[in-house]
Amino acid sequence: MSTMALRVVSRRDRDQQPRSSGAGRALAVLRRIVMLLGLPVILVAAWWFASAGSTNFLNPPLATIIDQFWPTWFGGETFGDSRFVQDVLPSLGRILIGFLIAVVFGVVLGILIGSFRPLRDALEPALEFFRAVPPPVLVPIFMLFLGIGDQMKVVVIAIGCLWPILLNTVEGVRGIDPVLKDTAHSYRYTRLGRLFRLTLPGASPQIVTGARQALSIGIILMVISEMFAASEGLGFSIVQFQRSFAIPQMWGGIILLGVLGVLLALIFRVITGAMLKWYFGYLQTQRGGS
Repeated sequence: MSTMALRVVSRRDRDQQPRSSGAGRALAVLRRIVMLLGLPVILVAAWWFASAGSTNFLNPPLATIIDQFWPTWFGGETFGDSRFVQDVLPSLGRILIGFLIAVVFGVVLGILIGSFRPLRDALEPALEFFRAVPPPVLVPIFMLFLGIGDQMKVVVIAIGCLWPILLNTVEGVRGIDPVLKDTAHSYRYTRLGRLFRLTLPGASPQIVTGARQALSIGIILMVISEMFAASEGLGFSIVQFQRSFAIPQMWGGIILLGVLGVLLALIFRVITGAMLKWYFGYLQTQRGGS
């Protein structure tokens, strides 16, 4: 093949490379969308066809549940009068406040306990004891001391979310490479410098893992605390629908709860993905850039 022909082939390859890489990215995005939505679509379709024509009072057709969904949660004279505003938003506010309280206390206490071995040795048995206590058991106890208002629900959520964040933070601080600690000492970092340049970044993957677990626990505790004693909230609405035999509305509340859980998890993933961008880049480098 002549030199000119080689140049033509090389130029053609360069021209085709962006197209092929663009097509590859499009296929990767399409594959990701299919993987993300494939199973939910299959499950909804299976529920739709399995319940179609059902005369069972407790298992209404999915079409009936969907018909009742919008007027139940978003209906009303104004949007402010809808159940979404009156019941769902207060629930989201409680879980947000309780979760943030747990993150602040869990990270601060976890860094202290993980950094000082005597403190860790003294507190570890108590931490293991409290971690073993199921958080829903604490709901009646907090009702006695705090009543049935928002304060009780926020405290229950915060206490339940605290343990996974605290324990993961402790393990994250303990797992920091000793070489990095010695290097920080060699560079004469102050305590504050070591905290923000070494401890927090080094423990952040474990902290995020604990926070992800805590978010799921917080959603569970939010519903349970509202089921025990409340006058509004998503859990309260689901129980009220069940007690008044409004079964399609009850199923709609459960579906809404699941959708909110997915949305909260996606928001959490976006935020933590941006915070841990350096970590994911480091992992990719360790894997050879694959």
